[in-house]
Amino acid sequence: MKYLMLIIAGSADEQGGAPACTVEDWMTYDKEVKEAGIFVSGESLADLVTATTVRVGADGTRTVTDGPYAETRELLGGFYVIDVPDLDVALDWAARCPGARDGAMVVRPVADFGA
Repeated sequence: MKYLMLIIAGSADEQGGAPACTVEDWMTYDKEVKEAGIFVSGESLADLVTATTVRVGADGTRTVTDGPYAETRELLGGFYVIDVPDLDVALDWAARCPGARDGAMVVRPVADFGA
């Protein structure tokens, strides 16, 4: 089953990165996921502190604001999609992720409408 793991940083350093993680930490984790044969896709998002949010009201009016969310300090840093047997295995891989150290990992199953 495929699971999406959203990497939510608790804070960002001056360069927009997660302060508790090194580039080497991420490279090691990425290599482990790929060598385990569970990697489906994944990306790191550019600059954690830059985002634009679009909302459309009931009347069709579009509102565009700077920033990812109005009232949060947490920042979406990237994601992995992995293919593992069950939620317990997905949670194990999420706990290993460097992003879980200073932030959180949101794990959700990917809907399979063909099943």
